Amino acid sequence: MKLRSTLMAAIGLAFAAAAQADINVGVIVSATGPAASLGIPEKNTVALMPTTIAGQKINYIVLDDASDTTTAVKNIRKLVSEDKVDVVLGSTITPNSLAMIDVAAESRTPMISMAASARIVEPMDDKRRWVFKTPQNDAQMSTAIVEHMTNNNVKTVAFIGFSDAYGEGWYEQFKPVVEVRKLQMVANERFSRTDTSVTGQVLKIIAAKPDAVLIAGSGTPAALPQKALKERGYTGKIYQTHGVANNDFLRVCGKDCEGTLLPAGPVLVAEQLPDSNPVKKPALEYIGKYEAAHGKGSVSTFGAHGWDAGVLMANAVPVALKKAQPGTEQFRAALRDALEGLKEIPAAHGIFTMSPTDHLGLDQRARVMVQIQNGKWVLAK
Repeated sequence: MKLRSTLMAAIGLAFAAAAQADINVGVIVSATGPAASLGIPEKNTVALMPTTIAGQKINYIVLDDASDTTTAVKNIRKLVSEDKVDVVLGSTITPNSLAMIDVAAESRTPMISMAASARIVEPMDDKRRWVFKTPQNDAQMSTAIVEHMTNNNVKTVAFIGFSDAYGEGWYEQFKPVVEVRKLQMVANERFSRTDTSVTGQVLKIIAAKPDAVLIAGSGTPAALPQKALKERGYTGKIYQTHGVANNDFLRVCGKDCEGTLLPAGPVLVAEQLPDSNPVKKPALEYIGKYEAAHGKGSVSTFGAHGWDAGVLMANAVPVALKKAQPGTEQFRAALRDALEGLKEIPAAHGIFTMSPTDHLGLDQRARVMVQIQNGKWVLAK
């Protein structure tokens, strides 16, 4: 009888330990390197995420990939094999996130990317079923840009983008929309994130005499073509992507940014949104938390992508806990399923509704057109 009581007590302690297992969250950001202006606010945002969800302690393990694809892969391998994480948030940029997909799928670990390219979640397949993302798709933003162009008498357009998956992804999404709207693409150029000159590319663009130029870059490196265009006297409209929506870009580009147009997540101009906009309240909530920690005007749309990844995770965890305990393959699978089933989740950049075929889940409520005026972001009319 005594042996039976001892055995039952041991079993009870085992179940109690299992019930109290922590949830380990791996985070990979580009906190150094060319994408640091994107990754640093994401890293800062992790400190604002909940440390307890549904009674479970959350441990965040944050690694820097230095804007390098090889390091990103090394980091996610460490997180899934050594740290036994239940979910991965990251990485910051498209090439790194794409490189991480194989590891996420192999280890059956859900991953929520903070990078923009639709390639991260499309086309849906056995690998991408483990991957989700928070930034708006290139296609959504391309449509917003081309709509603005056609409404402002733009007939010809030139394209210059990063010579990596970000630039290529944008071109693949932008070109078909341009063709459908009967605009003429007169130039298509590329540059590296680490380039110090784009004179050759810019001279070709100016020679083509486009009404508008779209620069498909992210972070401070995207300022290089814009400054070169201005230096060479280009007077047409210049569009950027939502990859530049932070204050570091404004600082580096300076007066050459004046008048620039871009699509962006609503959080960039949250205070200017009408009260009827369903994104205004959650966007202002994030802004308030971030600025309380880092000062007025410090908030960034990229940090908000990280925040939204945390919001999705926080909404999925209670559902997954009903099926399995953290630290198990069953919990990771349940968390993946829970993420895929999220509906109408309000976050800083939009309202998320996932499905088996849509691992982004944002609609047109997740975008606005913005213009840079007097060194500030202004909601475009």
